[in-house]
Amino acid sequence: MRHVRVVMGLGNPGREFEGTRHNLGAVAVKMAAEKRGLKMIPSLRSHSLLAEEQDISNLIAFALPQTFMNDSGRALTGLAKRYKLKSLEDLVVVHDELDLPPGVVKVKRGGGVAGHRGLTSIVASANSSDFVRVRIGIGRPTGGHQVRDYVLERLKPSERDSLNVALEVASDAVNLILDKGVDIAMNEINGN
Repeated sequence: MRHVRVVMGLGNPGREFEGTRHNLGAVAVKMAAEKRGLKMIPSLRSHSLLAEEQDISNLIAFALPQTFMNDSGRALTGLAKRYKLKSLEDLVVVHDELDLPPGVVKVKRGGGVAGHRGLTSIVASANSSDFVRVRIGIGRPTGGHQVRDYVLERLKPSERDSLNVALEVASDAVNLILDKGVDIAMNEINGN
């Protein structure tokens, strides 16, 4: 029986959301798939763009949900059904994180949702929060900005360099998790 793992990069579909803070998870997962020579294709039943890497004993699915962020759990339901996902230990979710400074990347197992509606939807769908996360720090809004407006705002030129580095780190973290395991990824990524 093949070992199946699913990597989800959270974001919102459509051109109007490209380049926003809330789409960093999707960008990082697409980069991780591209580093493995894979291209994303639409999968209507999975409500996602998908890229697959497989051999006789392993299958890795890279998924960019095409539901909106707040409905990411619907994409997980489709993916879990398609790939017969047995354990949440085999799910990696990559997302933006208000509670980390901009540009900081951390890997962790489980935990709360900290108001992130994409994570809330996934936890509700999975009935658990015991999955691996790659968190890309965006910091909290300042100057009276509402969180909703802040996460949907396009990156400012002053943020682009640090967040481009963070995207490289996050995509490498995904591939490190897949190739060497979560513990090694946590030691290597979280120690920086």
